[in-house]
Amino acid sequence: MKLIIPDWLIIAGGIGQIFTAIIYPYIRHVVFDWYNDIKKLKPLNLEIAKTYGRYIQGLNFSFGLISILLASDLKNQSALAIAITGLIAAYWIGKVFTQFAYYPMYEIPKKAIFKIGEIAMNTLFISFAVVFACLFIYNLMGYIKTH
Repeated sequence: MKLIIPDWLIIAGGIGQIFTAIIYPYIRHVVFDWYNDIKKLKPLNLEIAKTYGRYIQGLNFSFGLISILLASDLKNQSALAIAITGLIAAYWIGKVFTQFAYYPMYEIPKKAIFKIGEIAMNTLFISFAVVFACLFIYNLMGYIKTH
């Protein structure tokens, strides 16, 4: 049985990743009141926290753009496809693990929209982890088979 991962699924994942990058500032500001909390940090730590936030946003956007523009290349079973899909899979698997293991989600405001948002975002994160882990395994198996 051959695993088939359609381009549309990779592109949908890319759109979702770009969506997470776009919505990220809203979630930090409105849902978590992040900017007021980090103002309590020392100036250097404040800038480091902001920088890490931008890294997360930039990675989500970049992974999304790569997924949209290079969907076929992400499943061509090359060494580069293995590296990129492995990186993206590790990123999202790590995000999912961190989300459930360390984040106290009970601190989210109790409004229905935020609960729905939490479920929707977690669903996106899990789907990214699954799609890119499958792509990684597919690429790795194909590469091993031909080398």
